[in-house]
Amino acid sequence: MHKPPESSRRTLSALALLLALSVTACGHLSHREQNTAVGAGIGGVAGAVLTGGSTIGTVGGAMVGGVIGNRVTTKK
Repeated sequence: MHKPPESSRRTLSALALLLALSVTACGHLSHREQNTAVGAGIGGVAGAVLTGGSTIGTVGGAMVGGVIGNRVTTKK
């Protein structure tokens, strides 16, 4: 089994921590803003994983995830 480089693991760990912190700090945000933040965090992690931790992949994933999160609505 292929192990990712140490820098990729550190990047993913930092992104996961940032995502966890951003979710807990979203109490004052609207539902749409929360979805945008969560989408950006998940997209950033996914982009980092898919591109082996490249900066462009991480930022691109965060941008796409943020847009998708912004557009997602839930019915109450």
